[in-house]
Amino acid sequence: MNDVEYDELTDQVLLAVEEAIEGLDLDLDYESHGGLLSISFPNGSKIIINKQPPLHQLWVATKFNGHHFEWHDGQWIDNRFGSEFWALLSDAFSKQAEQTVVLTGS
Repeated sequence: MNDVEYDELTDQVLLAVEEAIEGLDLDLDYESHGGLLSISFPNGSKIIINKQPPLHQLWVATKFNGHHFEWHDGQWIDNRFGSEFWALLSDAFSKQAEQTVVLTGS
């Protein structure tokens, strides 16, 4: 993957996360700037998703852990645990929102 492809893929996924948040029936605040998306939950916890251009990775910091995602076979995969981006994000949102949340990129 080259830098242009990386930027397109990460911009798409960050926008998809914002759109997914808008579709939820949760009181979440989010801010997006410069390749960083910060999501604030009612309990004060946050999830931060940010681009890491030199590594061609997408990083996710949750209340519980940090994750580094790399593009493999058409999806973002956590390079430590092997989790798919949307599955991990749904799990993290569920834990931090203290209710079941399902996020998809479509």
